[in-house]
Amino acid sequence: MTLTRFPPAGLLAIAIFLLVGLSTCANLVRPNFTTELKTLRAGQYQLDPMHSFLIFRIDHLDLSKIVGRFNTMEASLDFDPENPTDLKLSGIITTDSIDLNNENLEETLQEESWFNAAQFPQITFDSTSVQLAADSTLEVDGTLSMRGVDQPVTLLAKFNGGADNILTRKYTIGFSATAQISRAAFGMDTFTAFIGDNIEVELHGEFQQQSE
Repeated sequence: MTLTRFPPAGLLAIAIFLLVGLSTCANLVRPNFTTELKTLRAGQYQLDPMHSFLIFRIDHLDLSKIVGRFNTMEASLDFDPENPTDLKLSGIITTDSIDLNNENLEETLQEESWFNAAQFPQITFDSTSVQLAADSTLEVDGTLSMRGVDQPVTLLAKFNGGADNILTRKYTIGFSATAQISRAAFGMDTFTAFIGDNIEVELHGEFQQQSE
């Protein structure tokens, strides 16, 4: 078998061709793509669980971080780009869907002194107010309910853009958000000498606009 060798200029041309082709395909899949907050479409949205992720991190011995995620969640969003501070967000996380790639640790965290998943199978968040920052970041204040305890939590959220997705036939907006949570505030104060109190939360996901 003879291998075809391309000169450097030929390889560059092929690379450019592939990049242009991939870009064209992306535009076909997501026509009318925009990153401007004010040009996103108003409406009621539901979280697409297939393209959404909730990750958390917490210090371990001040040497590293334990990193995990929740695999099952749902959320609804009522959003108007003309009035972003009127945004309404509600979310539900299934407690026992916690995933740390360690079955024994996952079972431990579902016990009474931790998430107590048997008694409190869901973690919920409901927004109460929203402020728009200068960089178009939204400060979403809300109530986080976990282990039967309600605490105020602020999400620092940003919309990454919106587009018509011809694969799902739904207009879709992408977002990312971060938050800081004290586990002790929710009664999870076990092993404080080994495990940090502050939980870093990171969310990434897509919301699909619901039909009129």
